[in-house]
Amino acid sequence: MASIKEIRTHIKSVEQTLKITNAMYLISSSNLRKARKQLNDVEPYFQKIEVTISDILHHSPQIEHRFFDKREGIPAEKRKVGYIVITGDKGLAGAYNHNILKLAEQKLAKTANPSLFVVGQVGRSYFQEHGIPIDGEFLYTAQNPTVARARDIGEQMIDLYMTGQLDEVYVLFTKMVTSFQMEPTVHKLLPLDPDVFPEYEKNRDKYNRDVTYVPSVKAVMDRLVPGYLKGDLFGALVESYCSEQNARMTAMKSSSDNARSMLQSLNLSYNRARQSAITQEITEVVGGAQAAL
Repeated sequence: MASIKEIRTHIKSVEQTLKITNAMYLISSSNLRKARKQLNDVEPYFQKIEVTISDILHHSPQIEHRFFDKREGIPAEKRKVGYIVITGDKGLAGAYNHNILKLAEQKLAKTANPSLFVVGQVGRSYFQEHGIPIDGEFLYTAQNPTVARARDIGEQMIDLYMTGQLDEVYVLFTKMVTSFQMEPTVHKLLPLDPDVFPEYEKNRDKYNRDVTYVPSVKAVMDRLVPGYLKGDLFGALVESYCSEQNARMTAMKSSSDNARSMLQSLNLSYNRARQSAITQEITEVVGGAQAAL
């Protein structure tokens, strides 16, 4: 059995760990609420862009635009595919980083000409350790997702797509379905697929109207699509950030519960050791008194 001093030292160590895990839980909870609020504040703006693009597509079904060019003449083995992989900057988040990195490895292995773009220090370190070349890094983004940083990433991807350096662009991120379910997701950024835009015309009472776009439909799409992609990327960044914070909250809650359980066990052991020491002292005193008689 451990001595009283050893048990007391162990108890202090667990108590310090419990304070840290509790603090990390509260910080993650606060970050999660802030990120959700930030996304909710800008969501109506990007939703309006989506409605407008849908409006154009369903009023001009024959439109041909560079952002919708699927480049079907290029065979699969020669297509250049870019993957934006969003991970965290820190650990202690359960299987959050592991799951998205595993999905990224599967996608890279199935692609003949992949290009890898990484958000997050964990992903950067992982791919470097495994000898997987990284074509682009976006630093300080995972822990502070903003519309400006989403715009920078979107502009770079658009430039690579327009110059023919990439034929397709995907973003891999973790979607928080519920507080208990987080799902690694692959979302296609470019080229856009007209079929994924909902047909808002079904609500004819609000939608049945003639629309004229000035100076032209193409010019309007040139302006709208980058904004739509920026919204897509910002949503992916915030979803990943929220998933990371939620995963860390879950991990820290589990750690705190385990620490409390361990403290109960240690306190019980401490009381038993202390009682045993007291009993031994009493026995020695009684034995000494009897010997003196």
